[in-house]
Amino acid sequence: MTDRKTYEILADAFLQEGVAQCFALLGDANMNWATALAGAGCGMVYVRHEHCAVSAAMSYARATGDVGVATVTCGPGVTQIMTALPAAVRAHIPLVIFAGEAPLKANWYNQAIDQAPFVTACGAAYHALHHPDRMAVQVRDAFLQARTERRPVVLGVPFDLQAMPWTGAQTLPAPSQSLMPDLSPVPPHPGDIAGLARLVGEARRIVVIAGLGAVRAGAGPACRALAEGCDALLATTLPARGLFHDDPFNLSIAGGFSSDITRSCLAEADLVIAVGASLASHTTDAGKLFAKARVVQIDTAPAAVSQGRVAAQVHVRADARLGVEALTAALGPRDGSSPWRTDALADRIRTTPADSTPFPQEPGLLDPRDVVSALDAALPLDWEMVNSSGHCSYYFAQMPGRPVAQFHTIREFGAIGNGISYAMGVAAARPDRTVVLFDGDGSLLMHVQELETILRHRMNILICVLNDGAYGSEIHKLRAEGVSDEGAVFGRPDLGRIARGFGAAGVQVDDLADLPRLVAGFDKTKGAAIWDFHISDKVFSPVIARAHPPVHR
Repeated sequence: MTDRKTYEILADAFLQEGVAQCFALLGDANMNWATALAGAGCGMVYVRHEHCAVSAAMSYARATGDVGVATVTCGPGVTQIMTALPAAVRAHIPLVIFAGEAPLKANWYNQAIDQAPFVTACGAAYHALHHPDRMAVQVRDAFLQARTERRPVVLGVPFDLQAMPWTGAQTLPAPSQSLMPDLSPVPPHPGDIAGLARLVGEARRIVVIAGLGAVRAGAGPACRALAEGCDALLATTLPARGLFHDDPFNLSIAGGFSSDITRSCLAEADLVIAVGASLASHTTDAGKLFAKARVVQIDTAPAAVSQGRVAAQVHVRADARLGVEALTAALGPRDGSSPWRTDALADRIRTTPADSTPFPQEPGLLDPRDVVSALDAALPLDWEMVNSSGHCSYYFAQMPGRPVAQFHTIREFGAIGNGISYAMGVAAARPDRTVVLFDGDGSLLMHVQELETILRHRMNILICVLNDGAYGSEIHKLRAEGVSDEGAVFGRPDLGRIARGFGAAGVQVDDLADLPRLVAGFDKTKGAAIWDFHISDKVFSPVIARAHPPVHR
């Protein structure tokens, strides 16, 4: 027997899993557990909205490569995270969320709800911890499931059970990491490599596209060597953008966010080698991006169909790095009579604007493409960049020279409003770095209350906002369809004044020539700030232009 409470033992079980950071919003069903966790030395970020706790844990997990941990209370605390959960599921981000549950002994409790169907409907797993003797093992198993399945696991623990004296085992079970299989990278089958080498030998326009699987496997150098060996160009998926940031033949993003030169080159490709990439619809632009190419997928779990489309014609099951290295070693000499990797093409890749569509200049307003270009030139390369979602995210993604380790993107669910949470997660993961959030006005205003969280936790986060006074994607789509955009337009709030109201710094940037001075100033003061860029709402991205031709504009 012990005089310790069950919630204290559960906190110990989390700490044994190596949890160093938790994102929290307290309520009846989690406050004692969270207080015990904090008292035992775990770092805590106390946010102002439950959604932001889970979203911050997502970006923390992506930045660290570990399991993200968050806690919310039962009932409304759980329903508030219904947007974050599917985003984490689709991004394959491992999370463990301590949610609590209504007390079992109560005949009625106003926040009681059957939580499991909500959670499982989002694609996450739900574990109800109702038997104290099994609770510590269930915590361990939740972390094991999150690590192996790379998705969120929500724990429901009735708070009357949490408050009971602990009567279970005095020792905790072995942590999940000690049970994880220590698997060696999977080498490719020699026959698969021989067949792929023949395809490469027959192709004349090859592009190697790397995804997050290539990043995790450390396959970047191998992909470069392969491209050099077969006269290929390089590209990445959006989450892996920056993997080849300093390569002259880097086309950057393959997908809906592709630049003009990238789309041109991919249209010429007759062979695409996708390395550690799921070949999702966005990566292929729904099959239109490299329509003439034969597609090969090198992956530990190659997919026949990805998001309703045939993923590839040829599949090689292998670790990304080992598969690419084996292919490079198997290549024979190339003809070389009509090389693709030329100095002229490298110059075009370096100098061609991502989007050269002409738009009329509006007095007193900035072109978002100019804003991003100026920010890219002014911001230090070692600052952490966080890209949000929405119309603005296309422009902010056009920074091909930024390394993958310092550019964070999670947008698989397409939800806006996550940016400030993602920035907090990165700031918690890398507290010695300056974090720059790129966001839109509509997205930022959804959770602008977290400015107070940033200040209270002394995070160094600079927020750069493209402010078009509207929900950008919606106004451009509505205008393209020739209908009123009134419901998506709300005017340009003074975001600098809002920031100052919270106690942060805030300024409206009208002259892009001021950016080097502003960057130098922020580098000295650190803290939190919003830079508000009023942009033209007449400029729309190529993504919008392709999906919604401007016949009614």
